[in-house]
Amino acid sequence: MPAISNEEAAEGLEAILADMPGWGSEFSHTFANHAPMVLVALDRIGGAPPQLRRFFDHYRDAKQLIPFAQPIASLDGNSWKAAIGAREREPDLRIFFSGELTRLGIHGALQLYLPDLAAGIAASAFHALMRTAYGVLRGNEADVAIALAYWAATYLPLPSAKGTPPITRDPAEVLAMTAKIAPLHGMKLHELLWQNMRDAGNVPAFAPVVDWLEIGPETMELMASTALSLFAATQHFAALHVITGLHWIRLLAPHCDEETLYRMLRVFWQGIAALMGELGFPEIPDKVVVDRWRNIQAPDWSEIHAIAAQSYDEHDISLAFSASEEMKVYGDPLYGVVVARRLGLIGDYLK
Repeated sequence: MPAISNEEAAEGLEAILADMPGWGSEFSHTFANHAPMVLVALDRIGGAPPQLRRFFDHYRDAKQLIPFAQPIASLDGNSWKAAIGAREREPDLRIFFSGELTRLGIHGALQLYLPDLAAGIAASAFHALMRTAYGVLRGNEADVAIALAYWAATYLPLPSAKGTPPITRDPAEVLAMTAKIAPLHGMKLHELLWQNMRDAGNVPAFAPVVDWLEIGPETMELMASTALSLFAATQHFAALHVITGLHWIRLLAPHCDEETLYRMLRVFWQGIAALMGELGFPEIPDKVVVDRWRNIQAPDWSEIHAIAAQSYDEHDISLAFSASEEMKVYGDPLYGVVVARRLGLIGDYLK
């Protein structure tokens, strides 16, 4: 098969992405439509145009994507906040944010609107964050406008920070302390992550969790380390989103001030703590165990990406891309090990 040039690959991606605004940001039961973001990830890990088309055709039909809804009433700078958390107003929010992106550009719009949206970062189980990050990655104003509308419409409020003194700077300790909150045990689990976060957030004993973590310049790296250990120990679907979610926040970090970034990190980790029941209240493995896993021989990223690019599972592709990007920042070979394990390229190191 002849090699496909970068220009041909980009044209293939753009041709498919041109249709994405016509599909709903969510489909049945408010599951998130990953296609607009995962197609970009697939392209970034070397997926050829036929693979992009194959993936989307399968995803569209398997998930039964639905057309994007029609607007109800116009919004402006004075009224848009009234539509926060109202999924039915997403079309109106999209029109509003499209105008704002034209007016302000990506950086200006994010600087203006992320402070209002940061506390709802768990929107659609972090997938509005995902769509925003991929819009930033592409440098595409229309994508960012769509994403901000999605974020506002699906905004998920969790208990607000009270400013009480933090208990720890260690994100893993926050998760361990959360696991000791008795009322979280035995709660009914829903199929959707955001519903489980919502229900945990409604437990009175969970309310203080948001203030437990000291947030500072080193917090994102500490979270990334904990996320990697958590996923390595569990290979859990929810834990996968901790690795990818931190990649998405890192993509937005240059476009917001320190206060907004710290708020996003604080609420993001609150959302992860709210998923401890979903995760089965796992223990974070100790350093000796993690170091042993870290030394497992894994295929190189070119092989990992090639296998991930053949997958129909959107989370395989998303993780393969985000993990390789995070490894560029943190240099931890465990990223390759955990993705290789998920893809079946190495055996189960937990046995």
